[in-house]
Amino acid sequence: MKHGKILVVDDNQGIRKALKLLLAPHFSEVEIIASPSTLVSTMESFKPNVVLLDMNFYTDINTGNEGLFWTSELKKMYPDVQVVLFTAYADIALAVEGMKRGAFDFIVKPWDNEKLISTLKSAYEATPKGTKTAVKKTQENEMFWGSSTAMGEIRHAMERIAPTDATVLITGENGTGKDVLAREIHAASSRKHQPMICVDAGAITETLFESELFGHVKGAFTDAHADHVGKFEQANGGTLFLDEIGNIPLHLQAKLLRVLQNRTVTRVGSEKQIAIDIRLICATNMNLEKMVQEGRFREDLYYRINTVQMHLPALRDRAGDILPLAEIFLKKFAEKYRRQTDAIAADAAQSLVSHAWSGNIRELQNVIEKAVILSEGKLLKQKDLSLNASARSLSSASQTLEEAEEKTIRDTMTRCNGNLSMVAKELGISRPTLYSKLKKYDI
Repeated sequence: MKHGKILVVDDNQGIRKALKLLLAPHFSEVEIIASPSTLVSTMESFKPNVVLLDMNFYTDINTGNEGLFWTSELKKMYPDVQVVLFTAYADIALAVEGMKRGAFDFIVKPWDNEKLISTLKSAYEATPKGTKTAVKKTQENEMFWGSSTAMGEIRHAMERIAPTDATVLITGENGTGKDVLAREIHAASSRKHQPMICVDAGAITETLFESELFGHVKGAFTDAHADHVGKFEQANGGTLFLDEIGNIPLHLQAKLLRVLQNRTVTRVGSEKQIAIDIRLICATNMNLEKMVQEGRFREDLYYRINTVQMHLPALRDRAGDILPLAEIFLKKFAEKYRRQTDAIAADAAQSLVSHAWSGNIRELQNVIEKAVILSEGKLLKQKDLSLNASARSLSSASQTLEEAEEKTIRDTMTRCNGNLSMVAKELGISRPTLYSKLKKYDI
């Protein structure tokens, strides 16, 4: 018995004719269109279960941008419809990006008939059949504490300060998980049943800063067609997380400081003061102490947000956690993309451990996600990994262990702005040991 309604979108007339003949015996209905210009109207009238979508059309030829755009739009407007991407060999990287945006799978041209039909049938089987299914609760936002001394101390500090209302400043490089740590603090606090509102402070334009954070009343400015509740009010009773706080311009820092001092907000266009009760957590990858010295960050605001400071180490400084994290991501993405890959080959493991990871945990997650999508079989191999030339190897002839140790200490001294206590904690060594190594390497 034939099941499923398939919509094919491809600008090649020969391909359209071939697919019409190939798919008709296997599915209840097959609709073919030449351009995404009629995609939305066809979706409404035909109501397909699966869309086979070409990556390239007439405009921006061979870039794949249209395929990515329409994948995102289809999953946004019709989340239950499965999208299978149709791509040339050169477009595989774009197809991987398409799967990250929600596509079910991708088929490479020229295609294998059996694989194409099997993939479309699998996509159809993955669509909801009118019955409600339980949504699996994922744990992907939980903190991975690992085995390093530095992370153990952060966890201990988090458990002590979380139940309080102390303001916390989380520092660390991009991709180290500052937002995840903020959620851990909120989840362990007495405010855990209240909202946690997250704001990328650096992404808010200066003109909308007050409106977004403090709210506005109807008529306050041209586009203010209704009252707007700002982030501070939304977080009332809970936690407000201000990420990338170092990016806030100096003249707007004063307005933020005033709200934090008075614990009241005044919506744009109003004179009424509204009391707020929030727990504030901030994060930055910048050296705020240096910015204060240079006059680029207000000293009084710095002390206001820095009651407790927690510094997340870079992934390269917790090398023992790389493979356990990689295995967590492997399991997560193998399930998400319906792959059988369940182990990491020895050569791939060595490459992962020796890589520099300038993008930290976020980079590792992206590398594993792409590798899982491209992998074949149960073993994730080195050829599946897309690692750039910045990889380092501690065992290479050009870098002895002592050289690696010296570089690690120097890098940590720079990140910690010369704070020896912080350096010792991050390296997991005692202060006397640190003094000895500083003398040894003339640092």
